[in-house]
Amino acid sequence: MMSTFSKINASAATLTKNRTEGSIVPSSGMCVTCVDGCIGMCEIGKSAYRGHEVIYPQPFGVITTAGEKTYPIDHSHFSIMGGVVGAQGIPADSDQAVFPAVSLEVAFGHDRGLKFRRPWIIPGIGSTNIAKNNWEGLAIGSALAGTGLTIGENVAGMDPDAVIENGRIVDCVDLKRRVTLFQRYQRDGYGAIVVQANIEDTRLGAQEYALEHLGVQCVELKWGQGAKNIGGEVKIRNLKQAQWLAERGYLVVPDPTDPDVIRDFERGAFLEFERHSRVGMVTEEAFARRVEELRRAGAKYIFLKTGAYRPADLARALVFASRYELDLLTIDGAGGGTGMSPWRMMNEWGVPPVYLHSLAYHYAQRLAEAGRRLPAMAMAGGFTFEDQIFKALALGAPWVKLVGMARAPIAAAMVGKTIGRSIDQNMIPVYVERFGHSRDDIFVTAGHLRRELGNDEFERIPAGALGLYTYYERLDQGLRQLMAGSRKFALEHIARSDLAALTREAAEVSGIPYIADVDRDEVDKLLA
Repeated sequence: MMSTFSKINASAATLTKNRTEGSIVPSSGMCVTCVDGCIGMCEIGKSAYRGHEVIYPQPFGVITTAGEKTYPIDHSHFSIMGGVVGAQGIPADSDQAVFPAVSLEVAFGHDRGLKFRRPWIIPGIGSTNIAKNNWEGLAIGSALAGTGLTIGENVAGMDPDAVIENGRIVDCVDLKRRVTLFQRYQRDGYGAIVVQANIEDTRLGAQEYALEHLGVQCVELKWGQGAKNIGGEVKIRNLKQAQWLAERGYLVVPDPTDPDVIRDFERGAFLEFERHSRVGMVTEEAFARRVEELRRAGAKYIFLKTGAYRPADLARALVFASRYELDLLTIDGAGGGTGMSPWRMMNEWGVPPVYLHSLAYHYAQRLAEAGRRLPAMAMAGGFTFEDQIFKALALGAPWVKLVGMARAPIAAAMVGKTIGRSIDQNMIPVYVERFGHSRDDIFVTAGHLRRELGNDEFERIPAGALGLYTYYERLDQGLRQLMAGSRKFALEHIARSDLAALTREAAEVSGIPYIADVDRDEVDKLLA
């Protein structure tokens, strides 16, 4: 069964391949004929000389990664239902019910004080190089688009310029930079910058610092993510940095203070240390205490992000978020990832998105029927385009208000940055050059933004931000078109009835009707 879904022993993520690419043993991923004398191109072979380094996707720092396992059910196993009768959220008038009239604005939070122009959020970009190197584009693009952006775990702890007194952050250059970049370009109160924390961040007081000194209103507790079952990880190529991270309380392997390890590193036996975060130990007492601490520190909105853990932990997240009146619960399905996650873990651990998000809906429904208050919910786990966004909102309606995306926005920001660099160097690739030779020619949203911001402000916008903003503009129009086709002209009208399951198994897992059973009662009445 595993061979149907998983790719074993060779992947672009680990820079490995099989010698006999056309003849692979399904259960093991090994070449059918493993030959004495092979240099070890496959994952087994590479592990024979690089060991634990092959656990992680490579090369670290310039890639984002997600699992390549094919799950039995994914969002492509559902189809969006359209119709020809009526309209919701607008008069049923062909001159008014046009797709540009669809509203994508969403308001949520205990006071509905959080306003997004579009129903998505980047749910956690932390201390990895790929995040830091593209932060300008992510922050400015998100702010201009009026959406959400979460500063992920370990940013304060990884900042070499952070000032720590008595074990607490009193100044953090990198966190300050990340927050203020978003705040500077935020318009009309739309969107939000969120500061997340894991165990190390909490011990350092990173969220208290952000609340008290940076004007942050939203903070997020983190139980985990869909990419891995352990804490955040990065590679460290500098001995001194590895040593001061160990002093700050991180788990660094191998031990950068061990004289033998230092000698091995200095002679080049290995090139990278690994910095790991600790796994959390959730208890209701500690959770309640932390929520109260954050409220006393000035948090106006408190979120929780949980990962692809077993169903009991999903239920626990929903109950705690309800009981302690949190404003948003983000539920991240297995297989996603942005930075460094163990490759086999990313593929073989956790509850996949459709299964996890269907369980979340059923658990939320039970709580609602019992009269419990529910937070707004965000679903994450490999989303990229407008059809998936629509399906996620419909699958979890009416509680799901947002979709979380990370890899796709990072990709858009990176492409924008690369195009900007090629323009500056007058080395525009032929594939792009056909659209023009300037930012105004190439980025389709440039004219609109230049008029809206003015020439001087527009010229300060980095190309990475243009890339993200323009990608979001595509999602915006695509989602409006899908919603108009379903006759839903505002987000609150999207419902589970807007979907049909294409397989019996997808129907059973999700509770969405099988496509041949959709509208059965109405069909019977019409035919009668």
